[in-house]
Amino acid sequence: MINVTDKAKEHVISLKQKEGYGEDYNIRVSVQGGGCSGLMYDLKFDNITNPTDHVFEDKGVKIYVDKKSLLYLAGTTLDFSDGLNGKGFQFINPNASRTCGCGESFAV
Repeated sequence: MINVTDKAKEHVISLKQKEGYGEDYNIRVSVQGGGCSGLMYDLKFDNITNPTDHVFEDKGVKIYVDKKSLLYLAGTTLDFSDGLNGKGFQFINPNASRTCGCGESFAV
């Protein structure tokens, strides 16, 4: 399960409208190798559900996660921060044993 905070939901809806994505587009979250901690998050809009995807919905936000990435993302919360310490989507991942300073990569 991937959870979404109210602030992340608001920003997803706003960004979706601003960039001209239709109602058939949802969020795809995946994990890829790279970054200073070894693994990186990838977040994008997508309108294709693959046969092996897991689909989650929280607060009206539908999220696609591929089978491999789910191992790293189970229980994660997607948040959004626009404070002084940074702006953007943040992943609160209980599986991460270490994260980098920028918050974009992690290790398990």
